[in-house]
Amino acid sequence: MESRRLHTNITSLNGILNVPGDKSVSHRSIMFGAISHGETTVENFLPGADCLSTISCFRKLGVRIEEDGSSVRVFGKGLEGLQKPTEMLDVGNSGTTIRLMLGILAGREFEVELAGDHSIAKRPMTRVVKPLRQLGAVIDGKNNGEFTPLTIKGGDLKGITYELPVASAQVKSAILLAGLQAEGETVVIEPEKTRDHTERMISEFGGQVTRDGNRITVNGKQTLTATHIDVPGDISSAAFFMVAAAITENSEVKLMNVGLNPTRTGIIDVMKNMGADIDVEILKHEGEPSGNITVRSSNLQGTEISGDLIPRLIDEIPVIALLATQAQGVTVIKDAQELKVKETNRIDTVAKELASLGADITPTEDGLIIKGGPALKGCTVSSHGDHRIGMMLAIAALVTHGEMELHDPSAIEVSYPGFFEHLSTLINS
Repeated sequence: MESRRLHTNITSLNGILNVPGDKSVSHRSIMFGAISHGETTVENFLPGADCLSTISCFRKLGVRIEEDGSSVRVFGKGLEGLQKPTEMLDVGNSGTTIRLMLGILAGREFEVELAGDHSIAKRPMTRVVKPLRQLGAVIDGKNNGEFTPLTIKGGDLKGITYELPVASAQVKSAILLAGLQAEGETVVIEPEKTRDHTERMISEFGGQVTRDGNRITVNGKQTLTATHIDVPGDISSAAFFMVAAAITENSEVKLMNVGLNPTRTGIIDVMKNMGADIDVEILKHEGEPSGNITVRSSNLQGTEISGDLIPRLIDEIPVIALLATQAQGVTVIKDAQELKVKETNRIDTVAKELASLGADITPTEDGLIIKGGPALKGCTVSSHGDHRIGMMLAIAALVTHGEMELHDPSAIEVSYPGFFEHLSTLINS
């Protein structure tokens, strides 16, 4: 198996970074560009494996897309311009691609098969298949549509009101994308507010969407118009370096032009609650807000993370767990059952890998209990094919004594090409 020796026992981190473009916004910029009319330009696009899967799928649907590094041009022909593909749509490792793509295809009158890698094959699809069937799409697949491969035939959709059983931005987004094509109005009711990139992008492409508390409404038969999207840096990627600076002595790291969408900034709130030395400078308020984040070495205290905070930091929990190992006292993470159906069961995987380094960490049914204090000691660890586990372990190495080797480091390419190069620049500064 491929492996990589990690930097361990680092005495300081210093420097300025521009992290890659936001993965959620990058996905959606391609999707909305493809289903709108005209040429959409995207800057600071994330050319990671997941987002490239989205581009590949739309090309198979007949959409012309030109790439030049992090600049992308999408030549949209509207929803009605999508064409029946001649082959299966391969979503790779991307849950966002398959779930949102199902929402788009729900209104198209041709049949399409979708599948992905071994990780996608284990991820639950009923949560999105059920509401799309209620709208009128015909979907079949393994175990009655619970798992991929899935086949969808869209068509004559009728708007519905749907109360989400779990807080999921992907499921909400799929329903809204289908609702744009349905007769009448479609309403999604969330148990807690989730990331709202889809709603913001509907507006940016000239569509109409309204929110009243946790109730989101979209009218059907809308036509979208191409625009320009400047993707902010991904706060989920920045989070690894925010934590790195906080837990490594004599450190100061500044992260430039990071997305500060309020539905995504739970990591900042948690770090402040734990006593982190962190400053935020807001640069942009409209569209997707963004700004600069500076983090310095910090004396940290344990905290409790639960409730409506969880959807605002669900992807950051692996690195928050690492942060908690370096804090005084106990940190309790609750209400995070959604971690079980990510690229891995992140509750169990985070607990297993950090425990192997000597952390006092206990998995629970819906989260983790972490007692700060024990020094971390090097050993061989694994990403388990999960990009966020891989990056968390690379950051853990900074405060670990002894050698560390990471199996399957290439998983990190999914969301952060160049991660190790960026980490090295901070160590070598």
